[in-house]
This record gives sequence, structure tokens and C-alpha cells, in this order.
Amino acid sequence: MDNKHLPDLDEVVISALDLFIEETPPKLNLEKAGQPFVVGSGNAYNTGKLLFSQRPAIFANESNLKPKLVAHLSLIKSGVVKRAIIISASGEKDAAWEVAEAEKYGLETTLLTCNSNSSAAKLADKTIVYRNLPEPQTYNTSTYLGMLMSASNENAKNIKNFIKKVKLPKNFGKYGAYSIIVPDEFSELTPMLDIKKHELFGPHLSLRAFSFGDARHAKFVMPWEKELVISLGNNKYFGLPQNRLQIKMPKKYGAGLVMALTYYLIGKIQAAKPPYYKQNIAKYCIDGPKAYGKKGKFDIVVPGNY
Repeated sequence: MDNKHLPDLDEVVISALDLFIEETPPKLNLEKAGQPFVVGSGNAYNTGKLLFSQRPAIFANESNLKPKLVAHLSLIKSGVVKRAIIISASGEKDAAWEVAEAEKYGLETTLLTCNSNSSAAKLADKTIVYRNLPEPQTYNTSTYLGMLMSASNENAKNIKNFIKKVKLPKNFGKYGAYSIIVPDEFSELTPMLDIKKHELFGPHLSLRAFSFGDARHAKFVMPWEKELVISLGNNKYFGLPQNRLQIKMPKKYGAGLVMALTYYLIGKIQAAKPPYYKQNIAKYCIDGPKAYGKKGKFDIVVPGNY
């Protein structure tokens, strides 16, 4: 695929929802997990925090898993902590040693992944496999959206219909800065939106994300006529009154809709701005850091399993 014809993030969101309309993600029952270790890197870590935001869990990543296992050894030996849930779209990178390390401590391991043939899948006691589409490098939308929907049991068609009805102002693409405010129960999503800012806009555009509670702490001391403040729900305080886009949310919804909607909005911003990502992703795949000992270049479009 020509770099210029790579899809924007909003298009990828709709494609992911179409996939989950056709094939519902497997159900994930978090009640059976007890109080697990939840392990992941980057947005896999953030996905884990969203999945267990209302449940007891110990969160760890590739940097602190080993010391955290040691620190919680008494809970493991007493049987309070019996499981580890490792989240990795690829099932590679750090996931394999994380599974092995958890099993050294006698923990039952469950891997959430999109790769049934991965190194981690061969080691884990149980593997839950999710469908994902081919997507541009770093987008990782269908991967984690499917995992969130598997726990929330949200309907992909309803999410798509809701998103399609959201009306954007005619001058939506003219702003120099954007802020997105999400309900407090989805505060763990904001780091994922911050990552999208770095991936798609780098230093070229201000894109901020807060929960309503976090936004109260001096985030809008300096309102700017060039900043659009997008809130999922009513916004009485943040941004200039004429610069507020308030999206009326349905009575019941979950993390799947919040992720899909916010990613979709960021994709609309991406489509309205110069193609920063598309102009640079090929060079990054060739010359950027090769994490985890990878020798060749990264794929511009990451293969899916669908």
C-alpha cells in the first residue's frame, strides 16, 4: 500500500467495528480471575488497567514485573493471588518471558493475544485469541478494542451507529489544539490517547486527554480560542464556552465505545491536518529503534489474522 493511501485512524476504527459486527470477540469473564497480576507493555498495559479498573488487580509491565512478583510473594504463597494475565497483541516481544516468569512463581497464566502461534501462546496455560485487521504500524486499534469489548459485551453495531451520528462543527479541522475529556471511570484510557498524539502528530499539534476529575486540576487555567475542548458528556468549566464540543452519551456504555469514539475523533483530526504520520512512518520503520532484538525493518502495515 502506498504511504499516501494509508487509512486515517477514524477509517480503521470503522473497519474494526465492521469486523466485530461480523464476528463478535470472545467473551472474557473477569470475575473468574480473582486478584491477578495483569501484565502488558505500552497500550497493552493501559488496556489491562481499563479491563480491571473496577476489580482488584496488581499491574506490572516489562520493567517492574520481576520486583513486583517478589514484593507480592506472600500473597502468592497464601493463595490470594493465583493467576497472571499477560496482554500482548503479538504474543512476542516481552510476553514470552513474562509468562515464564509468572509460572516460576506457580501462577496460572492466561494470555490475551491476536497471535495463536506466538512464543507466549506456546508457554501460557490458557490463550484467548482475538481477531485483528491489518493496520498501519502503531495504530493497534482492532487488537485492543476487541479485548475491551470482550469484557464489556458491547454491541459493535450499536457503537458504530452512535459514532456515525456524532456531528462535528464545520470548523472542526481549523483548530490548533484539541483536548478530549472522558468520564472518570474511563480515566485509564487517557494515556492511550496521549500515545496517539505522539504517534500521529508528534510536536506538530497539541492534543491533550483528561478525565473530568483530572481536568479540574489546573488543566485549563489558560483557555485559548484556538483550542477545541471535546467532552464525552456535559462540560461546564473547561475551555472557552464557544469552543466546547459536548457529546451526549447514551445511558449505558462501556470502554469499547469510549475507545472507539475517541480514536475516531482523533482520526478526524488526523484527516484534517497535514499527513505528518504518512510522511514519516516509512523512514521510522527502516531507521527507527529496533526493539526486542529485531534485525529487519518494521512493516508499515502490520499483518492481521483476519
